Amino acid sequence: MSFSGLVVQLLNGLASASSLFLVAAGLSLIFGVMRIVNFAHGSFFMLGIYLAYTLVERLAPTLGFWPALLLAPVATGLLGAVVEVALLRRIYRAPELFQLLATFALVLVIKDAALWAWGPEELFGPRAPGLEGAVSILGRQFPVYDLFLMAVGPVVLGLLWLLLHRTRWGTLVRAATQDREMVSALGVNQAWLFTSVFALGALLAGLAGALQLPREPAHLEMDLLTIGAAFVVVVVGGMGSITGAMVAAVLIAELKALCIWIGLVEVAGVSLSLSKMTLVVEFVVMAVVLVWRPWGLLGRPQAPVRALAHVEAPLRPATANLRRLGWALLVLLALVPLAAGAWPYLPVLLVDVLVAALFASSLHFIMGPGGLHSFGHAAYFGLGAYAAALLVRTAGVPMELALALAPLAAGLGALLYGWLCVRLSGVYLTMLTLAFAQITWALCYQWDAVTGGSNGITGVWPAAWLAHPLAYYVLTLAVVVAAALLLRRMLLAPFGLALRAARDSALRAEALGVDVRRLQWVAFVVAGGAAGLAGALFVFSKGSISPDALSVGKSVDGLVMVLLGGVQTLAGPWVGAGLFTWLHDTVARNTDYWRAVLGATMLVLVLLFPQGLAGSGQQLAQRWQARNAGAADPRGARG
Repeated sequence: MSFSGLVVQLLNGLASASSLFLVAAGLSLIFGVMRIVNFAHGSFFMLGIYLAYTLVERLAPTLGFWPALLLAPVATGLLGAVVEVALLRRIYRAPELFQLLATFALVLVIKDAALWAWGPEELFGPRAPGLEGAVSILGRQFPVYDLFLMAVGPVVLGLLWLLLHRTRWGTLVRAATQDREMVSALGVNQAWLFTSVFALGALLAGLAGALQLPREPAHLEMDLLTIGAAFVVVVVGGMGSITGAMVAAVLIAELKALCIWIGLVEVAGVSLSLSKMTLVVEFVVMAVVLVWRPWGLLGRPQAPVRALAHVEAPLRPATANLRRLGWALLVLLALVPLAAGAWPYLPVLLVDVLVAALFASSLHFIMGPGGLHSFGHAAYFGLGAYAAALLVRTAGVPMELALALAPLAAGLGALLYGWLCVRLSGVYLTMLTLAFAQITWALCYQWDAVTGGSNGITGVWPAAWLAHPLAYYVLTLAVVVAAALLLRRMLLAPFGLALRAARDSALRAEALGVDVRRLQWVAFVVAGGAAGLAGALFVFSKGSISPDALSVGKSVDGLVMVLLGGVQTLAGPWVGAGLFTWLHDTVARNTDYWRAVLGATMLVLVLLFPQGLAGSGQQLAQRWQARNAGAADPRGARG
C-alpha cells in the first residue's frame, strides 16, 4: 500500500464514476418522472457500445472516429423513443409492476437481438485517436483516455443542469419529478413529456456505452451488470436528482477503489480481503442510506399519489367450480407416476414447476395482499437451499431433517432483513430488499471455506428411499401442496385481511389497533420460510447449489411468475409459475434465441392481460356471472 498506488486507484475510481454517472443520470430521470423501474436501461447501455463498434468500424474512415462514435447514442435515444411510444405508452394504466415486467421482457428481446446481430464473442474496439497513451503520475502510468472520461462526467452534469434549469422542458421535468399528478392537472401533455424523458435517458445510457468502447470489449452480459450498479446510484443519490447521481457514483466508485488499494487486512487474527468487497460495497452503501435517509442523499420524499386506486374485491374462498377444478388438477398431478413410462421427463419438469410455484406463492404472500414488493426474495430461496446442503454435507444431518430445518434458516434471515425492510415502503422498500439479497449473494459467492464460493456445494442428494425421480416427485407434490394450502389459509384468515388493510391504508389500520409493522414483519418471516422450503426442495432435486440461486435474476424470475399469473389472485402464482417454467424449458431446448421468444411472449401477455392470466380470467368470469344474473332478472337489470 503506497501513496502513489492510492492516488492511481482514486483516479481510476473517478473514471469509473464518470461512466456510471452517465448511465445513472438517464435512469434517474426516467425513474423520477415516470416511476418506472426500467430494467431495459442496461440494455440501452449495451446497445450503445455495440452500435458504436459497428458505426466506428464502417464510418470512421469517412466521417472520423468521434462523429461515428457519437452516432451510437443518438440511435439508442431514437430507439428509446420508439419503445416508449410503441410499448410503455400502452400500459401506463396498468399497475407499475406490470411496466417493470414489460421492461424485463424487453431486456430478453434486446439481448437475443444483440446475439443475432453481433454474435456471442467479445468485440474489441479501436483506441480513441489522440488518447491512446498514458501519462506518468507519481511514477505510475495512468491512461489518458481515463483522464478524458473523468472530464466527461462533470461536463454532462453541467449540460443537464442547464437543460433542466434554463428551459421550459426542464422546468416541467423537475415538476413532474416532485408531483406528476399536478403537472398533468395543469394541462401538460404527459405522454410526450414521458417520451422525451425516456429518449434522453436512453441517449445517456447509449453515450455511456459508446464511450466504453476504447476502454473495454463489448459483450452480452453488460446489460445486467450495469443496471444493478445504476439502480444503486439512483437510489443512493435520490430519485430524480442528477447531482445526487453524480455524488453517489463518486462515493461508490471511490469506496471500491479504496477496497482494492487496501487489499488484504487482518482483523482479530482473521485475514479479510477487502478487494473482494467490491462485489457488494455499493449494496452495503445503499442499505445504510435507505435505513438512514430513504429518499437518498440529495433526493426529496415523494409526493403522495392523489389518484384514486382501483378498489379490489377482497380475497374470498374459491367457488364450487374452482374447487372442482383444483381437485381435478391435484388428481391429475397425483396420477403423473402412471404416465412416467411414456413421458419419463414429465416428473422432472413438474418438480421444477412445483418448486417454482411454491417460490412464487411465497413472494405473492407479501406482494399481493401485503403490497410489499421485493426484488430480493431469492435471498430466502438461497438461504434455505444452502442450509439444507450444509446440514447434509457438513453436519451429516439426515435429508428429511435438513428439509424440515431449511425453512427455519430462511425464516431467520427474513426475520433479520424484514425488521429493517418493513420500516420503509414503496420503491425504497423494494431497493432495500435488493440490497440485502446482493449482500447475501456476495457472502455465498466469496465464503469459499463454507459455501464453496462460486462453485457452490455438490453431491446433495435425497435419501435412498427418495432416490427414484417418481418418489421425489410425490414428496415434492405433497410438501408443496401442503405449504400452499397453509399460505392460502393464512391469507383468508383475519391475518390476511389485516395484512390487506395495512396495504390499502396503514394509517386507518393503525387507528383500528393493527400493529402494521409487526404484521408485515410476520408476513416477511412466513414468506421467507416458504421460499426457503422451495430452495431446499430445489437443491435435493438438482443435487447441488450455487450462488446463482440467490442472484437478482432468480428474484426477477419470481416477480415474473407472480405478475404473469396475476398479483391479486391466489391461483396467479401457480398459473404464472407453470407457464414461465414450461416456456423456459420448452423454448430453451428448441432455439438458441429462447430469450427473445420468451420476452416476446411476455410482452404479448402484458399487453393482452394487464391483470395477469389468472386475474384476467377472474374478471371475465365475474362479467359472465353478472351478465347471466342480469339476464335472469331483467327487472333488476333495468332498475
